[in-house]
Amino acid sequence: MVKYYLCLNDLKNSWDQVFAAFWQRYPNPYSKHVLTEDVIHREVTLDRVISRRLLTKTSIVPRWAERLFPTNVAHSAFVLEDSVVDLKHKTLTTFTWNINHSRLMVVQECCIYRLHPENMNWTQIKREAWISSNFYGFSRAIQECGLASFKNSITKTMKGFEYILARMHGETPMKTLRETAKEATEKAKETALAATEKAKNLAGKAGPQKKPQYV
Repeated sequence: MVKYYLCLNDLKNSWDQVFAAFWQRYPNPYSKHVLTEDVIHREVTLDRVISRRLLTKTSIVPRWAERLFPTNVAHSAFVLEDSVVDLKHKTLTTFTWNINHSRLMVVQECCIYRLHPENMNWTQIKREAWISSNFYGFSRAIQECGLASFKNSITKTMKGFEYILARMHGETPMKTLRETAKEATEKAKETALAATEKAKNLAGKAGPQKKPQYV
């Protein structure tokens, strides 16, 4: 059994801008798990660009599954990415899949970057994914875990795209989730400290209460 997922994402940028940003996505604050990217094949024709890239990413393998893989690759994922750019029809199609850890799980993804059907100045991304596992006895649980992880990664992918697009056009990129959380934590600490100091001041002004005297 294979888990299938489909979603549509919008970028409020032209296809040409997104096409240029696609090749400059890494590094960005949302893709720290991407360690390396290497072009291993590229073919350019009159109206097409065909590429194959090898990406190295960090991989979170469950501890119980680490014994299935050599130590030096247990925490690394190697991903192949094939892409076809159709300059005439303005589409960018990518297909990615992991080439190691396949004994545990295989994640295949197909993305089509195209002109938005309702706004020609925007770009729509059609994203499909197939998550499969043949690990006897645990395949269903592994597929559910893989699907949840994939959905979570989409948010970071889109944030990373928006970050690169903003930087390319001289805009100030939006704060990362980590920066926002850090600022919120610091603000909460400052508020708590101010409240504590205020309570101490009020207690000091009130002074010690006198015990009642009985005659």
